[in-house]
Amino acid sequence: MSERLEVRKTYKLYVGGAFPRSESGRSYEVTDAKGKFLANASQASRKDGRDAVGAARKAFGGWSTRTPYNRGQVLYRVAEVLEGRRAQFVEEVSASEGLSRSKAETSVDAATDRLVWYAGWADKLAQVVGGANPVAGPYFNFSLPDPTGVVAILAPQDSSLLGLVSTIAPAIVSGNTTVVVSSYQRPLPAITLSEVMATSDVPGGVVNILTGDAAEIGPWLASHMDVNALDLAGIEDADLVRDLEVAAAENLKRVLRPAPGTDWTAQPGLERMTAFLETKTVWHPIGI
Repeated sequence: MSERLEVRKTYKLYVGGAFPRSESGRSYEVTDAKGKFLANASQASRKDGRDAVGAARKAFGGWSTRTPYNRGQVLYRVAEVLEGRRAQFVEEVSASEGLSRSKAETSVDAATDRLVWYAGWADKLAQVVGGANPVAGPYFNFSLPDPTGVVAILAPQDSSLLGLVSTIAPAIVSGNTTVVVSSYQRPLPAITLSEVMATSDVPGGVVNILTGDAAEIGPWLASHMDVNALDLAGIEDADLVRDLEVAAAENLKRVLRPAPGTDWTAQPGLERMTAFLETKTVWHPIGI
């Protein structure tokens, strides 16, 4: 009996709920922590970034108007599917980050728990950051949080799954849509996470994941007039951070600056959610 040939995986981008190859036809080698070949990943281009922004904008209307409770259900479903593929994520995180199996298991479990944590905040955020305001007149005055829009995320380079989840989840739980550039050296967990997104209840275009060089795609996303906010979590070069902030200023994007040495295992707060919210104030006459 002949030996069975292994079915090799083709690693693609995730844009608009589909898995296209890069329009440029480029790819790059992904190695493990010891330099051993793992895969060829697609190297996204500016055109891929433009397609991802278009998909995110198209999805924004439907996603932002869903009830917060429903968005929480969707994030919880992502956690369910991630949990079901735990073994694959453990293997990829271990190889990508050079972690022992037990540490990789801890990291994957933390990523799953992080999704559940943010899911729990979906229908509570408005009560915490919004409220009724006292006014000197016969009016009701309410402040309510609204999603900013399309958020471009340059994901952490060192934390291939936990850091990735910790940047995506707070952006989408409040109704934003995202274009994510994964870790360049450790993209495999991000690619697998895109498969989780596609097989859970996340609508196509809410999360778009590109593999490639943030230094190449980032400046274009920062200057794109249909991107409303920028998360620079994965940018370590101070000069590049400055250039991206300058580019983002062209249409007054919200910019979340990187915090060097961020401990992604630490318990999160509300900061990453409120960074991509706008405050809408509503006035209404009393008695009408």
